[in-house]
Amino acid sequence: MLRNKSIGIFDSGFGGLSVMRGIVKDLPEYNYVYLGDSARVPYGTKPREAIYRFAKQAINFLVNKNCGLIILACNTASSEALRRIQQEYIPKCYSDRKVLGVLIPAAEIAASKTKNKRVGIIATERTVESEAFVRELRKVNQEIKAFQKACPLLVKIVEIGEQDEKSTNAVLKKYLKPLTSKKIDTLILGCTHYGILEKKIRKITGKNIKIISESKIIGKKLKKYLKKHPEIEKKLSKKRKNFFYSTDLTKNFEILGSKFFGEKIKAKKADL
Repeated sequence: MLRNKSIGIFDSGFGGLSVMRGIVKDLPEYNYVYLGDSARVPYGTKPREAIYRFAKQAINFLVNKNCGLIILACNTASSEALRRIQQEYIPKCYSDRKVLGVLIPAAEIAASKTKNKRVGIIATERTVESEAFVRELRKVNQEIKAFQKACPLLVKIVEIGEQDEKSTNAVLKKYLKPLTSKKIDTLILGCTHYGILEKKIRKITGKNIKIISESKIIGKKLKKYLKKHPEIEKKLSKKRKNFFYSTDLTKNFEILGSKFFGEKIKAKKADL
């Protein structure tokens, strides 16, 4: 891996910008390249092979943009494609690059926070079907009981941007009730898009349930990772530059993306 590389962040839409926001807050000195595949969002209902193909295309794009370390901020891609990417595609095509996911760090934090060993997970249909969160939680503590709920409407609600308060709350209550009825004390927001709904979710769950949002934990996890791997860290460029790309470059991406990122962004069109 040559020097002066950027950190790449990939998501199915602009939800991953909330993760990038947290990473930049904790690690502001590096260069970042963000790629949102808004033309094909949501990933949660796509076939596994399609998700793997999309992830490979995203990695190709980010490598071509000089990224040495790539974060799959999309939980669906992390659950359905990451292991195969790490074991097959990267060693074969880009052996000098590293690809990490967001799912395992979220599961580890949730496992450390729960007191009654009852953890709820809201995620896309594909992530729920993979049971990736369940496996990772039990790797940390086999006594944990995990309760999952697929929330297919939430990504659409967030991507539209103009959320109707009443209808959004009704959808959230429908999804969260089966989990809160299980007496969970910890809830994983298992999709980057859900972070923008955290306050609404908090009102429904109450203060006693801990909410694990990836936007708040991935930066800290990445900081620890880079300290453990100075051979990677020393090759990263430190010019504090951020670049944004979308496969469906619309004004909506920049408007809502700016909301997720916390400051105004300017994106370019990405062709995968």
